Amino acid sequence: MRRLLVLQHVAHEILGTLDPLLRAARCRIRYVNFGREPEARPDVARYDGLVILGGPMNCDQVERYPHLDHEIECIREAIRHGRPVLGICLGSQLIARALGAPVIRNPVKEIGWYDVTPTAAGAGDPLFRHFAGTEKIFQWHGDTFGIPAGAVHLASSPDCANQAFRFGDNVYGLQFHLEVDAPMIHRWLHAPVNCRELEGLRGRIDPARIAAETPRHIGPARALGDRVFAEFIHLFDFRHRRVALPSR
Repeated sequence: MRRLLVLQHVAHEILGTLDPLLRAARCRIRYVNFGREPEARPDVARYDGLVILGGPMNCDQVERYPHLDHEIECIREAIRHGRPVLGICLGSQLIARALGAPVIRNPVKEIGWYDVTPTAAGAGDPLFRHFAGTEKIFQWHGDTFGIPAGAVHLASSPDCANQAFRFGDNVYGLQFHLEVDAPMIHRWLHAPVNCRELEGLRGRIDPARIAAETPRHIGPARALGDRVFAEFIHLFDFRHRRVALPSR
């Protein structure tokens, strides 16, 4: 049975639709919720793979969230050992930072349903070949990552050029949320920290519109997510190259 480490930041951001796929593939999942255990220091070497979830903080808030530095070291250790690694939203930004790329404020916040289009390289990627051209994907982010040196740029949106990348053949960063279902989106729209963020945007993003659009887009997005995540899980079947990363 494979052992998978999941780094979590807030209670409402979970594996979502990825969870049953991992369990069906006989993965034993250990969550580390830094919101509840900020002093946790998991040993990534004990696990066969790593998933880093999203959260409302940003990569530069290390003084307030010291665990972010430890997470970056966990990511670097997992990459060095050739483990499959998946980062979602904040998780993708932490992978980019671990690989030496910048994480900066995006020109606009993307919250809701947005077009995401694979790049030419993405069209040939094992995960992104399942995109049927441009797809409507759920987003909730204000920051964006640079594409790390040596990584492959996989997808973009009109308002955020860097939506996904692959490093090697086993490390993926996804700015968007393919793991959500309709109940998760409902919880996110009503989570206090997210409500405060939406209120601060002074009507520029309408949560009622997001809720109204969700029934139309969630079915195709979930079907796409199942195909994309199945390909990621398939990475556990192979031995991946160890990588010597430069010191930070």
